[in-house]
Amino acid sequence: MATPHRAVTDRLRPPTAEERADALAVVTHHLPPAPLRATEVPTPGGAVPALLELEVAQPTGAFKVRGALAALASLPDEAHAVSASAGNHALGMAWAANRLGRPVTVVTPATASQSKLAALRRWEAARGSRVTLRTEGATYEQAEAAARRLVEADHAAATYVSSYSDWAVIAGQSTLGAELGGQLPEDGDPLTVVTPLGGGGLASGLCLWAADRPDVTIVAVEPVASPAVGTAVEAGAIVTVEVAATIADGLSGNLEEGSPTPAVIGEAVAAGRARIERVTEDEIRSAMRWLFAAEGLVVEGAGAAGLAAVLAGRAGLAGVMAGRAQPKGKLVVLLTGRNVAPGTYAAVLAERD
Repeated sequence: MATPHRAVTDRLRPPTAEERADALAVVTHHLPPAPLRATEVPTPGGAVPALLELEVAQPTGAFKVRGALAALASLPDEAHAVSASAGNHALGMAWAANRLGRPVTVVTPATASQSKLAALRRWEAARGSRVTLRTEGATYEQAEAAARRLVEADHAAATYVSSYSDWAVIAGQSTLGAELGGQLPEDGDPLTVVTPLGGGGLASGLCLWAADRPDVTIVAVEPVASPAVGTAVEAGAIVTVEVAATIADGLSGNLEEGSPTPAVIGEAVAAGRARIERVTEDEIRSAMRWLFAAEGLVVEGAGAAGLAAVLAGRAGLAGVMAGRAQPKGKLVVLLTGRNVAPGTYAAVLAERD
């Protein structure tokens, strides 16, 4: 997650309903609906029927491509987008740049995942590519500072696109909820959607989508090792938290100044439409192993955080909490990314529960 100065961009705000509708039109034009897979998840209260929403099937292997498409489509044709990312946002921006024919510069640290850097280089080298990849510094913060300098040097043409706080990125992530609404039957049953929580772009987008749907509850799950949004919601303001190492690296880091996501999620929590849960490193790793063993799915740590809460019985499901095997209504668990380094994944699978 990033920490840019607010002066770099004025795009840190929630999207309007009209902007979310525009994002949905763009995303559905370029991406087919992500698959839903029925399964049963073992929990301390018994097996729980669930639908796994497979964002791992996206062309970049993660949900971030939704926000990237919406963000680039929101810019004037002549605008040059600049982003900093060490992971899935970078992949999404690169794919969207070539899909839409929009110029994008992505700045990554030299220490970024080599597999993700290799994918970025392939898109940069593709015929007619609009992608420029720059590696700057040894840390994400150094890469982000370099991206910020690029925008400051060409403020008239360059636009900074935050990976989770940009209004169009949030609008793009909200399309996941709208997509679910079109895929699931309107039978009046309650719906619980469990999502990973990092910077909050996806969770806040889902909360906005569900704001006028009293039958929908959003459960946002963040790592114990990096509780930035949950702490901000509890405090009523963005505060700096201690961040420890986590297998869910895509959810790790402090929030950028001016991010609108804690306020959006906090409002939903206060209204009883959302809740925040936290999971440990062991629980995330266990979820990754279960997904591989039970479903044959490769899911990175950040992508498996939501399922980790369900497996641990901490997803806010009333039936499970009361010791009953079947929760009321439908449960959808978002699997938001598959892009894990092979060595890291092999080490997780080699562990035992």
